Amino acid sequence: MGSTDRAKSSRWTSPPSEKDAADAEASGPSSVDRDIKEEISVLIVDDEDTIRESCASVLEQEGFQIKTAHRGEDALQLLERRSFDIVLLDLYMKGVGGMKLLNSCLETSPDTIVIIMTGNPSVESSLAALRAGAWDYLPKPFSSTQLHVLMGRASHAVMVAKESRQRRTSLQMEHGHGKDSEVAFIGEASGFKAALELARKVAQTDASVFLTGESGSGKEMFAQYIHAHSRRKARPMVALNCAALPETLLESEMFGHVKGAFTGAVKDKPGLLEAAHRGTIFLDELGEMSLTIQAKLLRVLQDGVVRRVGSSSTDAVVDVRFIAATNQDPLEAVESGRLRRDLYYRLRVVPIDVPPLRARMSDIPLLANHFFLQYWKRHRDTGEKPPHFSDEAIRELQKRNWPGNVRELQNVMEHLVVLTEEGQEIQPEDLPSTEGGSSGGGGKGIAGLTDSFLDTEYHVARDRLIAEFEQAYLERLVQESGGNMSEAARQAGVDRTTLYRLMQKHDLEKRDLMEGA
Repeated sequence: MGSTDRAKSSRWTSPPSEKDAADAEASGPSSVDRDIKEEISVLIVDDEDTIRESCASVLEQEGFQIKTAHRGEDALQLLERRSFDIVLLDLYMKGVGGMKLLNSCLETSPDTIVIIMTGNPSVESSLAALRAGAWDYLPKPFSSTQLHVLMGRASHAVMVAKESRQRRTSLQMEHGHGKDSEVAFIGEASGFKAALELARKVAQTDASVFLTGESGSGKEMFAQYIHAHSRRKARPMVALNCAALPETLLESEMFGHVKGAFTGAVKDKPGLLEAAHRGTIFLDELGEMSLTIQAKLLRVLQDGVVRRVGSSSTDAVVDVRFIAATNQDPLEAVESGRLRRDLYYRLRVVPIDVPPLRARMSDIPLLANHFFLQYWKRHRDTGEKPPHFSDEAIRELQKRNWPGNVRELQNVMEHLVVLTEEGQEIQPEDLPSTEGGSSGGGGKGIAGLTDSFLDTEYHVARDRLIAEFEQAYLERLVQESGGNMSEAARQAGVDRTTLYRLMQKHDLEKRDLMEGA
């Protein structure tokens, strides 16, 4: 392109037109607080003094941290020394051109937003820049308003990206899902090994996984295993318990919200779906999610589009691998209308059923010793000789029903670590009692429990026995916890929502239980 054409195409135009103002109104989130702009670093690269200096003047007045370069070579040296949040880059320059700078910038700092400025905005050159990783392009000539609108959008994207990275880091630290974390499984039981083999096969794909199994059986451990062995393992696995939050808070946590969406929403906030971008999200207790949120989640599964609470437009497009879990019968939840059929089948590409501990009794010696030594290192002097289990103690552990599954076994092992002496041989009488009791010890036992049901059809007897157990368990649980429902839920290994639902099912009131205690 000739110098005359170039000079004409690169001039700064002002004042803004009415169309500019209308474009600014319709261009989305261009209004970003000054204190946010003051934290955003911008590099402007253009060999035309007018454009470079005009852009720098306007953006400095808005609060941005500005650096400029009038040659591509100078910009390369700057980019080698430090990274920038936003780079405004002329496409056509003598020497080192815009495309080379674009590639170099994104190689050293993939999170940098690069905006191409060009006086020759052909379809071919624009597409080439966007394919190479440019965030957007600004055709010359442009007004201060057009620059303001585009930089507002870019600043918003920078802010969201920074918050998402901070969220990922905190989630990794909180849940131990860093790059080097590895999920180890212990067990030789056939049902457990079959589930693990299925998890191993599906891990290398991006297929959605639906985990079923009782509370405490290890569903989240399976989710961690799948993520740790997937192509996404360098990115975070974000876990969300759908039963632990009320509907409005769950929606905000999952999808994020915009400033002013509700009382207390003082700024835009990305949700966990955005934090899990290019990683995995684990939705535990999916059956507790409201139908309204299920419908919104279905859209993300269909096209990856995220709309935050209070927003009227698309806020992000995410690439997320979904793993869902429930301790309920998902088909029963579908038939009763609590779980959307279309959502269930989108998430249930590969179903994995995690067996309960009572179905893998041969694994109890391995698990008990593993957990005991793990807690011994955590709570006791590592120089002390750890206790060991007698054969009788192991047999007693294998007799128990373990309604709380692996989580309950962990609690028992931690209890033993705290109370046993160095080098002690642990006997059956040293084992703490549990709600599940022993299936072969004193009391009525299985035979005694079934005596009164022998003249009843099997399915009816089973349902009655389960109902009696649930009611007796809940009554004792609430009384033993002194009416503290959070503590009761913790002891039972379930969330409070599940606990309240069970109490409602059996028409139990905390007040009545405490009065009868």
